Amino acid sequence: MHTFGFPARIREIVAVCEEYGIPVVEDAAESLGSYVDRRHTGTFGKLATLSFNGNKTITTGGGGMIVTDDEAIAVHAKHLTTTAKIPHPYEFVHDEVGYNYRLPNLNAALGCAQMERLPEMLAFKAGVAVRYAELFAGSGIHFQQPLEGNVANRWLNAIVLASEQERDEFLQYTNARGVMTRPVWRLMSRLEMYKHCQHDGLENSYWLEARVVNLPSSVPDAAMEKKAR
Repeated sequence: MHTFGFPARIREIVAVCEEYGIPVVEDAAESLGSYVDRRHTGTFGKLATLSFNGNKTITTGGGGMIVTDDEAIAVHAKHLTTTAKIPHPYEFVHDEVGYNYRLPNLNAALGCAQMERLPEMLAFKAGVAVRYAELFAGSGIHFQQPLEGNVANRWLNAIVLASEQERDEFLQYTNARGVMTRPVWRLMSRLEMYKHCQHDGLENSYWLEARVVNLPSSVPDAAMEKKAR
């Protein structure tokens, strides 16, 4: 998963998985416009998913996309996402458990229109990240940057605080002043319906959950309207 749009160490991940014969599925839902050595995220594994949810850099209101260079996987994925119906002039027969995950034409048209403006959006978000980096420089607060050689789309900018107490104080201070900051998602292992599930202790995950805060990162409507004019 390329969390917050920051590319993971995907080359290393793929190398380990290839050694053990494990297919790699990239969760590139958040990383449209992110690159590893000039190669787009989502193109390293066997297949990848992109998200066009309402909170993503490009949105169609919902839905997403599966990308792969394996024709057999592409054909099967299309079959499953179109109710697994066997082509026939009039019969309705389904040979697998399928799903109606088709993206309606109107939503697709919205996405295509936004794709034309993706470079503008990415440039604006990169500028916001620069200002954040300047703001936090010398403050003792770690502002997250992509790994060397990588380009992040800056879907969500993030900082790492020194402790959970400092995180909570930061959240309270900013939100009380109209700046919508938020902690990272609560770990699924801490949700009531998944507490019984097995895990390895999640030491690093718990450490990050207690310290990471996301900052406002969206492209303001006014900025895009000004660009359009």
